[in-house]
Amino acid sequence: MQRAAVILAAGKGTRMKSELPKVLHKVCGRPMLDYVTESLYNAGIENITIVVGHRGDMVAKSLPGNISIVYQDPQLGTAHALLQAKERLEGFSGDLLVIGGDTPLITQSSFKNLLEYHENTKAKATVLTAEITDPGNYGRIIREGTGKVLQIVEQRDAGQKELAIREINTGIYVFSGEGLFEALSEIKNNNAQKEYYLTDLIEKYVKVDLPVEAYKIKDAGEILGINDRCQLAEVESIMRQRILTDLMLSGVTVIDPKNTFVDKEVEVGQDTTILPFTIIEGRSSIGPNCTIGPGTHLSDVQIGAGAVIRNSIVMESVIGNNCNIGPFAYIRPGCVLEQEVKVGDFVELKKAKIGIKSKVPHLSYIGDTTMGSEVNIGAGTITCNYDGSKKWPTVIGNRAFVGSNTNFVAPVEVGSGAVIGAGSTITKNVPENTLSVARGRQKNIERYNKKNTAKEKDL
Repeated sequence: MQRAAVILAAGKGTRMKSELPKVLHKVCGRPMLDYVTESLYNAGIENITIVVGHRGDMVAKSLPGNISIVYQDPQLGTAHALLQAKERLEGFSGDLLVIGGDTPLITQSSFKNLLEYHENTKAKATVLTAEITDPGNYGRIIREGTGKVLQIVEQRDAGQKELAIREINTGIYVFSGEGLFEALSEIKNNNAQKEYYLTDLIEKYVKVDLPVEAYKIKDAGEILGINDRCQLAEVESIMRQRILTDLMLSGVTVIDPKNTFVDKEVEVGQDTTILPFTIIEGRSSIGPNCTIGPGTHLSDVQIGAGAVIRNSIVMESVIGNNCNIGPFAYIRPGCVLEQEVKVGDFVELKKAKIGIKSKVPHLSYIGDTTMGSEVNIGAGTITCNYDGSKKWPTVIGNRAFVGSNTNFVAPVEVGSGAVIGAGSTITKNVPENTLSVARGRQKNIERYNKKNTAKEKDL
């Protein structure tokens, strides 16, 4: 049986109060629309059409090339939206799944179950329903005594008896493709909103005695839609717990799941521990046996095995095996730390390559720097890499020792094995195995305290 899907994503999402199309708002680091398309692909549906409208150009740019785009302008309801896919699906006679782009929690297994139920019952249309404690504004599923679906009644049109029904319309359907678009073209907009609704198609099928079925989803939480920022936060919380559950079941220790935030694309190796108040974003990859956190923020990083990162920020950088970072380090984009590097408290790195077993223990800024292996950087060291218009590089060779409170005025190179005296300002290259001291001569003034005290008495 042929299968296809149409995702309805043309709405303005006015309650989001945003210039960004609703379906592009992110849930755990990915646009909510991505979750829907991924679940469809995983359910075996590759023929996908997305109906876009408000800021449709932005939605189209976010999608892979194998997804078809059609436009709905103006937006005149769900039936009108589906009708826009008529030309794209010309001649399609298989099963067509219709879903909104704002339901990221629905899973591939639910799609599969819905499609199998539709096929097994040989229905013309199947509505995915859910039973919830507070049906709110959802349309109610009206059945006759035998269970046959008779009607979907919108909340605003429902009487007291109908409002007591807890089985609701999720807005997800499967239709048999044959004759679908002809039936859609006959739907009227006889309602206060003057819009064309898919629920009217269900009623139309029932009236002409075409088989309409309803499949009740097992987990009603999957059908939660997103219409405002409050619902966005609610869905994100559920998705985040799914992600953390999957990580824990794969062998990762998450000490406090309620206060740990991990994006969908993140990969974490076995026996890594994530401590509370940690945020891991983007396409980050963390190796096995690491300790991350507490209070750590990682974004688009690659981290090797055995690394320890405490109370620090690391962005768009590569961290090697067994590195030790923090607390309170700030590693900015473009850094590469080879294995067993130490970056201590209140250290900032920017576009720095740090060699094996080198140490930048505390209170330093290292930017636009290439550093060899087994280098020791003293406290308070600064690379002066910016002259007001251009950034300049600093190169420090293997096993160099840099004393505390050193300034490197780039561009400058320090050879392997060189030693820089504490308090130096280095403006010229330092050869290998050389001691360089660049500071003013010390001058001691004798009896300074006695003279100073006498002056104070005269005052």
